[in-house]
Amino acid sequence: MDINKKIGKCRSFQWDEGNIDKNLRTHNVSSAECEQTFLNVPVIAYEDIKHSQKEARYYALGKTDEDRFLYIVFTVRKKQIRIISARDMNKKERQVYINYEKDS
Repeated sequence: MDINKKIGKCRSFQWDEGNIDKNLRTHNVSSAECEQTFLNVPVIAYEDIKHSQKEARYYALGKTDEDRFLYIVFTVRKKQIRIISARDMNKKERQVYINYEKDS
């Protein structure tokens, strides 16, 4: 199934106790900002084949409500998005997102 369709069928977010504050500590990204990225358009998602040994992993490029550009690694479990990590997009990722946004 296409990852964008899979995301569209998700109904909530799942947070691991050990992971919920990790992104805030390491990259100053809150869990609310992670969730906003999936609720704002456009969100661009791709399969992360390199890191999908045990389960399918994906990464997304998107924006928060405050227009912060984020790169998020996640998986999908039982119609829930499970955030693995999040950080600000680098220059190349941001350009990909801006070009996609212009063409949409």
